[in-house]
Amino acid sequence: MRGRILRDIRARRAVSKNELQRTIWRYMSRNTTLEPQVRMQAQLALSRLPREACPTAIKNRCVATGRGRGVFNKWKLCRFQFRIRALNGELPGVDKASW
Repeated sequence: MRGRILRDIRARRAVSKNELQRTIWRYMSRNTTLEPQVRMQAQLALSRLPREACPTAIKNRCVATGRGRGVFNKWKLCRFQFRIRALNGELPGVDKASW
């Protein structure tokens, strides 16, 4: 599990590092007012960026277990850890429902 968490952290750093470059190259490649040769060069530069610098490489993972499914974005916990911590009173503002 630890490897997946580290891979996700590395991908997030790469995305934030290359975000501006990726945005510039993407807009240049889609700008129809530019010459086709410039657009093609921008597309090639975009494809030369590292693979993990793509924003789709990021997946929300549980910070406790590394689980990639059933993650609550607000707390960054999977549903199992969320339930355990909510029952222990470790999450502020979260109570067990009773009616």
